[in-house]
Amino acid sequence: MFSNNLQNVVHNLVIPYVGTLPEELGPGKLIVIHGHVPNDADRFQVDFQCGSSTKPRADVAFHFNPRFKRSGHIVCNTLTKEKWGWEEITYEMPFEKGKPFEIIIMVLKDKFQVAVNGKHLLLYKHRIEPEKIDTLGIYGKVQIVSLGFRSNLSLQGTQETSLGTLKMNSGNSLQGTQETSLGTLKMNSGNMETSMVSQFTLPYVARLNSVLSPGRTIVIKGEIKKNPKGSFSIDLIAASTEDIALHLNPRLNAKAFVRNSFLCESWGEEERNIAHFPFSPGMYFEMIIYCASNEYKVAINGVHVLEYKHRFKELGKIDTLKINGDIDLLDIRSW
Repeated sequence: MFSNNLQNVVHNLVIPYVGTLPEELGPGKLIVIHGHVPNDADRFQVDFQCGSSTKPRADVAFHFNPRFKRSGHIVCNTLTKEKWGWEEITYEMPFEKGKPFEIIIMVLKDKFQVAVNGKHLLLYKHRIEPEKIDTLGIYGKVQIVSLGFRSNLSLQGTQETSLGTLKMNSGNSLQGTQETSLGTLKMNSGNMETSMVSQFTLPYVARLNSVLSPGRTIVIKGEIKKNPKGSFSIDLIAASTEDIALHLNPRLNAKAFVRNSFLCESWGEEERNIAHFPFSPGMYFEMIIYCASNEYKVAINGVHVLEYKHRFKELGKIDTLKINGDIDLLDIRSW
């Protein structure tokens, strides 16, 4: 999914690998690693280091360490003045011996967010400021095919999605052109910065800048509450009839992504099938909703997750967006 539009790509790394980062790791930066786990792997690690010194050993701001013994687990930690802090252990193991993988590490204002093979895996709060990181080290039994960098939607750069080729100028106006149903979303964001501070009060209800029609796109950026009580919802509504054309309802405790429509004063049949639940407490997300001629397509953090056939056919009456629930809403855009 993130193979294209990477910058400063290095191929076929020799392990152990120690390399200087091409630029500062500020909020919004993405590190994308493609590799393969050998059949005899016992562990490997990716270290975000503050220098490359070995004696004394450089501080490690983020130590990401999959271990394959027994059922497997992932250890995360920070090394400061040659002393390890407390381990944070994730018992979900997305890596498999003999199989390829894609690791995406996103730098946020207060934490790292890690996804493996398109699925959110873990969050790790900064114990050392990411701006102090200048070196990446990869060690252990692992093969690295490529290592690259890019910015996410909130900063200068390009964001690949499975929804379409769209061009966006984020000044005072939004302009979009739809070329295909699959491709790349490109955005020039000028001097905009990732704030991670909500500017919105929930429930949020607002009119779209124009009614819905095929080719229209809505981007919603938010952060899941650290201790969510239940769920959040995103509704596309026809205000004149109060019908809900699209109801997206991720239920965090049940790990169910419910989709439905509320038509003629009654709910229809729920749709729940999904390859994996893409949300976790505390995680940052960018949801892209693309309206095609016969369905909606939804992507989370650049990964396509579902389609939903139109049940409310009069798209021109859909004019309102409502958002509520256990999230901090950071940004909304449509074109």
